[in-house]
Amino acid sequence: MSRLDSFIRRMQAQRDCLNWAAEQVGGLPGPILEVGLGNGRTYDHLRALLPGRDIYVFEREVRAHPDCIPAADRLLLGDIQETIPCAAARLGRSAALIHCDLGTGDHAANVRMGEMLGALLDSMLAPGGYVVVNQPLDVQRWTRLPEPPGVPRDRYFIYRAAE
Repeated sequence: MSRLDSFIRRMQAQRDCLNWAAEQVGGLPGPILEVGLGNGRTYDHLRALLPGRDIYVFEREVRAHPDCIPAADRLLLGDIQETIPCAAARLGRSAALIHCDLGTGDHAANVRMGEMLGALLDSMLAPGGYVVVNQPLDVQRWTRLPEPPGVPRDRYFIYRAAE
């Protein structure tokens, strides 16, 4: 499979998982968190899926399309190891849905990031909330859910926090 084919399959899996999760959180109160803005495609998709919901975005440096940059009061700039604890102190465990698509082509670096990432995200995830993420995470109060139909196993990951 080419790198282009792999990228397309990853984007399709991401979209299908987010679409599924958005249906699940329709009645669950709380903000949506986007960890990693990138060029803003996923943020834009979340806005379309969940109109009227507060969406907080965590990003080191904004490089997104101008139409896909959140309002300043919803954009938390800096290292997530600093911005997520600050946001958690303010918002608590209130997020209905967290989407996170961070990482590099370096598998060892991604594993190290995943070890830190689970605890950070858990500090903001509401009871019964969902996490959609591009890498496996091991958090005690989360249950891994099956992928939506058509999404290959281990291509993208969905978790739900215990209530």
